[in-house]
Amino acid sequence: MKPRLIWLKLSSLILFTCFFYAAPALAWGCKGHQTVALIAEHHLTPEARQYLESLLKENPIDPQLKRYCGNFNGSLFADSATWPDDIRSTMNNGPWHYIDIPRGASRGPLAGYCGDSGCVTQAIADQLAILKDTHADPRKRADALRYIIHFIGDLHMPLHAITNNDEGGNCVPVQYFRCVPQEHNHSFNPNLHSLWDSAILERDMEGADPREYSDFLEKSFSRDAGAWQNAGIHVDDWIWESYDLAQSVVYGKLRPKDPIEKPVPVRTCSDDNNVGQRMLNKHFAVGEKYQEAAAHVIQKRMAQAGIRLAMVLNDAVKATQSTN
Repeated sequence: MKPRLIWLKLSSLILFTCFFYAAPALAWGCKGHQTVALIAEHHLTPEARQYLESLLKENPIDPQLKRYCGNFNGSLFADSATWPDDIRSTMNNGPWHYIDIPRGASRGPLAGYCGDSGCVTQAIADQLAILKDTHADPRKRADALRYIIHFIGDLHMPLHAITNNDEGGNCVPVQYFRCVPQEHNHSFNPNLHSLWDSAILERDMEGADPREYSDFLEKSFSRDAGAWQNAGIHVDDWIWESYDLAQSVVYGKLRPKDPIEKPVPVRTCSDDNNVGQRMLNKHFAVGEKYQEAAAHVIQKRMAQAGIRLAMVLNDAVKATQSTN
């Protein structure tokens, strides 16, 4: 192959890779949510798996719906895991996917951080109530299951539990290895949120597909699964775990340091004295050292999300069957 042609192909690959990180912010990205669902699937009781698979099969996703991640063949749970992001805009329920706890807040009740439009903890409680209601519309119950699969994954992503007046890191431009942040319509990519959504995970997966990666995570954390299960279901505690990791690793290992800001309402990166531009001027850049620390956190959080999702679903099906 001619040298010029080789360079053109490499340049295209680099551009594609950098623009890949400019995709919409979806916690854990496509492969991440699918991986969490596959881990959970392995830990469902036979009764729960049969019951939930029947519910999903009898009330399928609209085949006309445009799927951002495409369809996932061979697992109704992994296929369902990305559906809430497909309908996020049309349903206008974006706040259901996260909870904005200000950076620097003290641990306590979460209700005060759940806005008028809802938050992930409230959404999980609401959707669990629908799933357990055998008198509810079966289609609504199937959708509730899809939401739960997705939201348990969401809340284990550290930046879905914190904000520093920066839209959960979306307004923090960061150079990632050689990918330099670019501005488009007052948004910046790569940014801190997109790195934790997909970029760091994709690099850690090293080309593995969700099934291969879920097997890797299960083996890596097999000794911890029992302790996570024995600890029981405590959604608020799981949120605070994410918050603490965001403090200590996501922001804590970022260089130069990102100071804690006094909380103010922020809807775009132009708010709070143009927070996006202010953060761009700090010239945040991360490489292999940050990647290694972040990947370890992501691996553990995804493994925990899968185990805990199975716990939540096993408990929901048990409660449903006990009322029949």
